[in-house]
Amino acid sequence: MKSRPGDCRLFCTVLSLAAFFGAVNARPAETSLPTTIYAVAGLSEKVEILVDRWGVPHIYAPTAYAAYFAQGFNAARDRLWQLDLWRKRGLGELAADFGPAYVEQDRASRLFLFRGDMHAEWIAYSSDTKRIVGNFVAGINAYIALTRERPELLPPEFKLLGHTPALWQPEDVVRIRSQVPVGNLPSEVARARIAAVAGLEVDRLRRGLEPAWEPRVPEGLDLAEIPAAVLKDYNLMRDPVTFTPEKLRGLASAARDDVQHALEVEIYASNNFAVTPARSLTGRAILANDPHRVHGVPSLRYFVHLSAPGLDVIGAGEPCLPGISLGHNADIAFGLTTFAVDQEDLYVYETNPAQPDEYRYLDRWEPMRIRTESVAVKGGPARAITLKFTRHGPVLFEDPVKHRAYAARVAWLEPGAAPYLSSLEHMQAKNWDEFLAAMNRVGLPASNYLYADRRGNIGWAPSGFAPVRANWDGLLPVPGDGRYEWQGFHTMDQLPRKMNPVEGWIGTSNEMNLPADYDVARMKLGFEWSDAVRIRRQHQIFDGAARFDVAGFIRAQTDVVNVTGQRATALLAGVNAPAATPAAAALAALRAWDHRADRDSVGAAVFNVWYHKHVRPALLRQLAPAAAVALIGELDVPFSIDYLEKPDARLGPDPLRARNELFLATLESAAAELTARLGADPAGWRWGRLHQAEFVHPLSPAFPGNEVVRGFNVGPVPKAGDNETLGRSTWRTSDFRLTNGASARFVADVGEWDNTLANNTPGQSGDPRSPHYRDLFGPWANNDYFPLLYSRAAVEKAAEARIVLMPAKAR
Repeated sequence: MKSRPGDCRLFCTVLSLAAFFGAVNARPAETSLPTTIYAVAGLSEKVEILVDRWGVPHIYAPTAYAAYFAQGFNAARDRLWQLDLWRKRGLGELAADFGPAYVEQDRASRLFLFRGDMHAEWIAYSSDTKRIVGNFVAGINAYIALTRERPELLPPEFKLLGHTPALWQPEDVVRIRSQVPVGNLPSEVARARIAAVAGLEVDRLRRGLEPAWEPRVPEGLDLAEIPAAVLKDYNLMRDPVTFTPEKLRGLASAARDDVQHALEVEIYASNNFAVTPARSLTGRAILANDPHRVHGVPSLRYFVHLSAPGLDVIGAGEPCLPGISLGHNADIAFGLTTFAVDQEDLYVYETNPAQPDEYRYLDRWEPMRIRTESVAVKGGPARAITLKFTRHGPVLFEDPVKHRAYAARVAWLEPGAAPYLSSLEHMQAKNWDEFLAAMNRVGLPASNYLYADRRGNIGWAPSGFAPVRANWDGLLPVPGDGRYEWQGFHTMDQLPRKMNPVEGWIGTSNEMNLPADYDVARMKLGFEWSDAVRIRRQHQIFDGAARFDVAGFIRAQTDVVNVTGQRATALLAGVNAPAATPAAAALAALRAWDHRADRDSVGAAVFNVWYHKHVRPALLRQLAPAAAVALIGELDVPFSIDYLEKPDARLGPDPLRARNELFLATLESAAAELTARLGADPAGWRWGRLHQAEFVHPLSPAFPGNEVVRGFNVGPVPKAGDNETLGRSTWRTSDFRLTNGASARFVADVGEWDNTLANNTPGQSGDPRSPHYRDLFGPWANNDYFPLLYSRAAVEKAAEARIVLMPAKAR
């Protein structure tokens, strides 16, 4: 099904820029704004912040360093509780505020702190990163100091939990690495455990490998010696902070140490795409980006504009970091998606029976490095914790009976791997050469960077730390005895690059996008990529000669056509259900479906329930040995649709007939589930009744009877999209609720920057009292965008408030 990308009739509502500029131009230029003045220690000159009607702060400063100071101050003004929780979680300081139930999570976080040389760390980024971060942190601390004088400025969460925000150190920003760990360590564990009971080939039912590759069991590895419990601390480190009445009373909940829980985090679903002027209705390049992460309140991303001599950037980043990671400056636009480089390995050690803190390395016993640290605990004495490290990294698990220990080697604990901090350099590039040079500093996350500039150039530059594994492929754990060592990292020049392709467009969706002639056997960057279904949809939209405007890009970015659904429903020709049965109604809905996951679509509801909750589990049970079914968890979606198009003898002597029988049986069970959930009338089986977006505040479960806290939640609302659409809305199998999605979106009309559109959700502010706490949620749910204004004139006409930061002594 081809879209009509140049058609200006949007199925989503987009704010008319012409109407907007007509409205703001009618506003008197000298209209006074509500102004708040803060006297701030640490500033030497005045800084002005204009907050527009969508809550985006535009910071105008006399120097770049003053701009970063103001960015920190303003981030604390809008997101203080989120910032404080991020810092305490990352540093392992939760128990001091919330009690003994958080000691184990603190210990796990401390295992994964950066503990290397700080000089090497700072110089790994742009030349003035240390000074930038220092000013940013000083701004955060200035606002925290203000809250100590004026406690009413504290967000309500602090009062509810009875704690206060802590002051920051610049090193906190770079020591914390746990917010974006990426790699395949959980998949290594899953593959080993499946292979131990059923063979490596069976693991392909869980995760296909691309490019085509045959994994090999490393010499000296016993697959049966990989316990699920090895992921306990890894999971604790990655898990968000949760609050329940029991935990706040000091009762720790059991840690999730199962492999499936670890794999749930590995959902890569971002998109970016760009066209050259030849494929644009504007005569300029256009670039779009929508990075996906777990949804929540407050939003993960924060839009900000930094303007100072030599600095003029606008876009989205994480509020705990200076600068932006996606957006534009006066010359270029840039965005990113995850590039699935394998940046993690699990090492298995033989430990010394006589000295369990020693492990065999080469021909000797090597001692672990052991640290004993004190964890402050609210309401009780401090707890002593023990942290152990091998030469490869933190020890995750020890088995004293089998004399085994397990440690993680992760690229994101290397100098220069603080997530997104390298963007401080490339966000200021003025051309492709400068942008490529800045890619040499990208460590984490490994990303598909897309680029577009005012000259009409577009480019693709995947970047990030890529370990050199000379004698293994990274797909299974390895013995830690010295035979399997990283030999540094591949240089950025060894990664693929593309500029101005003849097709006139470039796009990525986390898919395997290495060139056909790439030296996979030597590079071994990674073999576990996202389902190619979204890039297939990009090709349906962008291949050919169609030309696009910003509105066409928004249609693409929010597109809800399901290519897997197209393929699956094409297989139903030989399936017949008994007339006047729920299964017959479900089959009719699938045959009539336009393959769009719209909120009012019956076909989308039937497909997602039928295919993902019934077909895939049934097929897995037929193809996998019984002992492996639970270990596999869910059948790989790309494998499932490929297999169903070409079933083989594993389904029996007549595979096509067996497939159709499976389809009919699962239609019957899916129809029964739809009836139980949505009623007997098939007209009521609408996708939006199942698939809804609700952002539950972290404190809501802890205060179940508190109406004020319940009011911190946002939603629910019906949501279009599903797991296979470009406008992806990842849903939870148990209840269809949205879990992951676009953490921010923007479409840049490159060079005519005031035409850029964006959205965020649920709002720019994290303070429930703010008008910008949830004001973007409804527009986001309806695929509405707001203007991401850049010129001073446009910003002033859309401003709703002014904040002035004055040097304290000059007040």
